[in-house]
Amino acid sequence: MGNEVFVREVETASELLLERVNVLLGQLSSSAHSFTMDDLKALVAAADSHLLVAECDGVVAGMLTLGCYLAPTGRKIWIEDVVVDEAMRGRSIGRLLVEHAVEYARSLGGGTLMLTSRPSREAANALYRSCGFELKETNNYRMKL
Repeated sequence: MGNEVFVREVETASELLLERVNVLLGQLSSSAHSFTMDDLKALVAAADSHLLVAECDGVVAGMLTLGCYLAPTGRKIWIEDVVVDEAMRGRSIGRLLVEHAVEYARSLGGGTLMLTSRPSREAANALYRSCGFELKETNNYRMKL
């Protein structure tokens, strides 16, 4: 497999992309549910969500999602679900995805770009720090609905 990797925003859902998204989701989280074609189409069509994929030799090797919204304190942009295929790690694909996401966020007019990462994901946390993210001391709450 060659080394040419490029990052792009997904504009069209396809069965091949759906298959790769599900492979990556399985590597991201053991509790991830299978994504359906309807899920993928909705994500691609959503104005406030941007699915970015890294392709290596025509194969989706990694992905992340940017979610954007406006709040009284300014534009908020979140990076979500960052994952690189286990077989393709160590090729700076994660860095390319994150750097592309940062530039994309800037192109949206800036704001505050945020993400969360479990402390146990040491390589991911090191990547985010090296890309200029700062650890923010906060409590992270969730409620499943």
